[in-house]
Amino acid sequence: MSGKIESNKKIKKNKTTKAWITEHVNDAYVQRARAEGWRSRAAFKLTEIDDKDKLLKPGMTVVDLGSAPGSWSQIAAKRVAPGGRLIALDLLPMDALHGVEFIEGDFRDDEILKKLTDTLDGRQVDLVLSDMAPNMSGIGVVDQARVMLLAELTLEFCRAHLKLGGDMLVKVFQGDGFMELRRDLQQQFETLQMRKPAASRNRSAEIYLLARNKKA
Repeated sequence: MSGKIESNKKIKKNKTTKAWITEHVNDAYVQRARAEGWRSRAAFKLTEIDDKDKLLKPGMTVVDLGSAPGSWSQIAAKRVAPGGRLIALDLLPMDALHGVEFIEGDFRDDEILKKLTDTLDGRQVDLVLSDMAPNMSGIGVVDQARVMLLAELTLEFCRAHLKLGGDMLVKVFQGDGFMELRRDLQQQFETLQMRKPAASRNRSAEIYLLARNKKA
């Protein structure tokens, strides 16, 4: 009986994978990203938010967390030029981009966090972007906890390195810990807004919290 159950699980997983691949290949944003030279469809999420909220400006220092494969870094590097600085970090490797300093490693690792801090060399950050997401286990409670941990660590980084008046954009999923994070952000920043870009898939629970004007 257990063998039959395992077989059914594999069949279901294969069907789900094939359906995802088909959807991905036919996705209008995927096709547009390829045509325009962006590394992923996520480029359009940041583009929409920035066009609306005017986060990125020439000369800014920006940290891009969870940067691979690099579409947000592509957008941000162009928009902070000339004179800007962009430091990107991801657990996965990322091909080099002009104007982007990349650190490969786990943001949860103290050694990697120190490397990021050392790279800043005492310079305060104008904007922190975080599109980080954990490897999803498929277990809702576990995945939600991992997502919220990354968001909380991003806030901790902002407390230490984001300048007064600086902004933070972070991806989260609504669920356990969401309201607590919102409360913490409202205490730390002047304003807090939610953004759901058109390029976010409808079935996705992701939203972006935009916290602006860090308080003293």
